[in-house]
Amino acid sequence: MDIKEIQSLIRFVAKSGASEVKLETDDIKITIRTGGTSGVEGAFVQPIQMAAPTMPVAPAAPAAPVAEAPAAGGGDKGGESEDDSKYITIKSPIIGTFYRKPSPDKDAFVEVGSSISPGDVLCVIEAMKLFNDIESEVSGKIVKVLVDDSSPVEFDQPLFLVDPS
Repeated sequence: MDIKEIQSLIRFVAKSGASEVKLETDDIKITIRTGGTSGVEGAFVQPIQMAAPTMPVAPAAPAAPVAEAPAAGGGDKGGESEDDSKYITIKSPIIGTFYRKPSPDKDAFVEVGSSISPGDVLCVIEAMKLFNDIESEVSGKIVKVLVDDSSPVEFDQPLFLVDPS
């Protein structure tokens, strides 16, 4: 079983709502624990022939889930929420640390006003020492970056507002 199959399994389990799934084959043992609807808490992969401690694997999502922004204020500053209803909210698919740049000495992936299209990398989220590119599923223009660089993010936390027009 390769890393892509494991990541796909982690995403499937997170979406299914199961609290724990164990999979054991001849050469690998996988345990995935989720927090119910709050996302994946931990996934551990252990080769059976090795006596070493389990090796954590972070779920890497190639695309961020997309949903319409709520019309009522969702924690934003008062008057802004009325305008936000026409925008698409790009949310974090995993728990981790949000980075706007590929490395400290590089430019940010996107800025406010940047035009994006499906497949464009918007940011990186580090989870358990793995860096996961978060790609856009929509086209439009970045209206607002909702998270500071190097900040921790939760599963399903809004990251960007995009104007699809």
